[in-house]
Amino acid sequence: MQRRAAAISVVFFLVIGAGAYSLIATASTPSISFENPEYSLAQGDEFSVPNSDQTFTVSSITEEEESGGHGGGTTIVRSGELTYVNDSARFTETWDNASTITLAGTDYRVEVPNASNPSEATLVEIRNDTAILQNDPNADNQTVTRNGERYVVVNGSTLVPAGEYFPANETRTVAEGDSFTYDNHSVTVAAVETSGVTLEWFASEEKKIEVGNEANVTLDGQKYLAYFPAGGEEMVLTTNYDSYERQVVEIEQFHETENGLWGIAIVSFTAIVFLIGLAFLPSRY
Repeated sequence: MQRRAAAISVVFFLVIGAGAYSLIATASTPSISFENPEYSLAQGDEFSVPNSDQTFTVSSITEEEESGGHGGGTTIVRSGELTYVNDSARFTETWDNASTITLAGTDYRVEVPNASNPSEATLVEIRNDTAILQNDPNADNQTVTRNGERYVVVNGSTLVPAGEYFPANETRTVAEGDSFTYDNHSVTVAAVETSGVTLEWFASEEKKIEVGNEANVTLDGQKYLAYFPAGGEEMVLTTNYDSYERQVVEIEQFHETENGLWGIAIVSFTAIVFLIGLAFLPSRY
C-alpha cells in the first residue's frame, strides 16, 4: 500500500516536472528588434541626421566575449564607434614667457613686458654665434676674451669686438589680433598675458563617438537609442523608446516565468527522489 501510494505521487510529480521542463526546453528567449528603425547600419556606412549637414561614418562594430571571473562565465559585449570631421575645430598653443620657440626657421626667446595688462610681446632672436663663425673662413671658430671683453679673431691676429662682428639680434613684436604662419598653420594671437602668449587657429579634426549597446547616443542634438543585434555586423539607431521599453519588460517577464518553471521542475524531481526513498523504507509492522 505504501509503495502504491508513492508510485501514484511519483507519477504526479513526474508529470508536473516533465511538463515544466518541456516548457523551458521548447520556449525561445525573446530578443529586441525594431521595425523600420531610423538607421540600420553596417561598418563603413555613412549617414547624416535630419536638419544637419554633418556626415557620420560607422568606423567599427565589435562583438566580444568578456569573462565574468570567479566562475561567472562569459558575456557577449557589443559596441561600435562613429567618426565625423569637425571642419572648424579650435586649437591653441601657449608660448610661455622666457621660453624658446621656432618661427619661420629662426629660434626666438619670448619676452613679455612686466606690466599689469600687456597687449604685446617681443620675440628676440637667439643668435647662433658658432654657426656664424664657422661660415666665415677668415674667422676663428671660437671667440676670445681680453680684459673682460669678448673678441673675434679675424685673419689670424686681428681682434674684432664681438658686438661689432656679430649682427644685432633680430626682434619682432606680436600683439593681440596679429595673424601669421606658424608650424604650417595660419594662427592668430588670441591673448597676451604676463605668463605667455596664446595662439589659436582653426582646422579640420576627426572626432570619435563611442556607442554602447542599448545606450543613448546624441548626434548633432538628436538623441537615439543604439542597439546591436547578435552577429556583430549591424548597428541600429532608433527613437522608438516606447517599443524598446515594452520589449525589455516582456523579456524580464519571460525570465521570471522561466525561473518559476525551473523551480517547479527542481521541486518535482526532488520530491520524486524523496518519495522513492520513502517507498523502500522497511515497514514497522
